[in-house]
Amino acid sequence: MALVEPKSMDECVYFTNRVLDKGKIRCWVFKEKCPKCGKSLMGKPRDPKTGKIQIRAKEYKCPECNYTLPEQEYEDTLTANIQYTCPYCSHDGEIQVPFKRKKIQILNEETGTKKAAESLRFQCQKCNKNLDITKKMK
Repeated sequence: MALVEPKSMDECVYFTNRVLDKGKIRCWVFKEKCPKCGKSLMGKPRDPKTGKIQIRAKEYKCPECNYTLPEQEYEDTLTANIQYTCPYCSHDGEIQVPFKRKKIQILNEETGTKKAAESLRFQCQKCNKNLDITKKMK
């Protein structure tokens, strides 16, 4: 299965390129067509004055028919495309998983405390170890 790579960031809802200790992960999520009209790709709404995309908006909007979906509802229907090199077994693989982030516990090594973070989790196809793409923390 060969994954289709994005030609530009305009066709992606999410893109990241992470380097792990001995591995790497590259993940992207393509925008989907509008479920109502099916003509255009859904995206964040644009500011009417400046024309810039409102990145903190809590909904996605179709530019053709102005159909609006809440952010969580739209993102739950998407599929994440992942290319990775496993840091445990050095296996190179490609996988598609639903784009659903889950809260997981992460240990802060400096303070020794646990913190909950949203993460996209998938398993290595060879060694079945969990690999996480954690949402950037503030």
